[in-house]
Amino acid sequence: MPHHARGTFTVNVRPLTPTPAEGIARYSIDKVIDGDLKATTKGEMFSAGDPKQGTAGYVAMEMVTGTLNGRQGSFALQHSATMDASGRKMTVLIVPGSGTGELAGIAGTFEIIIEGGKHSYDLTYTLP
Repeated sequence: MPHHARGTFTVNVRPLTPTPAEGIARYSIDKVIDGDLKATTKGEMFSAGDPKQGTAGYVAMEMVTGTLNGRQGSFALQHSATMDASGRKMTVLIVPGSGTGELAGIAGTFEIIIEGGKHSYDLTYTLP
């Protein structure tokens, strides 16, 4: 049976060099997560397209380390997102086999919600 964890987070995204190719940007991602999941993250993102024109995409991996409803450990998140005239499409999955400590075996999705310039999340997960 899936569980839900909800809360807010802040994110710090910084450009990184070198970039892998002309037209692809590279960034570091650092988050501080609060709520049912209390954690920090470290990650890296690659993007392409023109977000100012509303057409772009990104992929990212980040490691989440902290406490989820009283269980300590870590797990990785895999991001894939695009935006175009039809809107934004984003999938953020917990990477299978990435859970450690009391979060070993975790599976699920991490929904990112952006409203009024603030970030929140809804983590849907299962644990063995």
